[in-house]
Amino acid sequence: METAPILTWTLISECPIPGDVQQLLTPGEEAVAAYKTFRDAAIFTTKRLIVRDAQGITGKKVEMYSLPYSSIHMWSSENAGMLDNNAEMELWTRAGHVKVSLRKGIDVRRLDSLIAHYVL
Repeated sequence: METAPILTWTLISECPIPGDVQQLLTPGEEAVAAYKTFRDAAIFTTKRLIVRDAQGITGKKVEMYSLPYSSIHMWSSENAGMLDNNAEMELWTRAGHVKVSLRKGIDVRRLDSLIAHYVL
């Protein structure tokens, strides 16, 4: 059965972990990797995926998404093909279906391994 994603995020390139992420983390949680999105960043931690989405003309309004790995029931990953430059990941969670598009150069297998490490 085909289901439409409730959210779609695009990761453009790996970037340094933003310094202000530390204030979002719980005791014992560590930031592992960060990726630039269109307007902000997605941060993979040892416990969840945090996506910051700056909004508006100035970008001062920021929406935060926090997806605990414990809510992921299933995921799929697809590497980029010969004619398709983007790789994709899809996550099925308690909240619904999330699609993550990965631009050329992002290692989908690294993210696959990272999610597997914390979900399984």
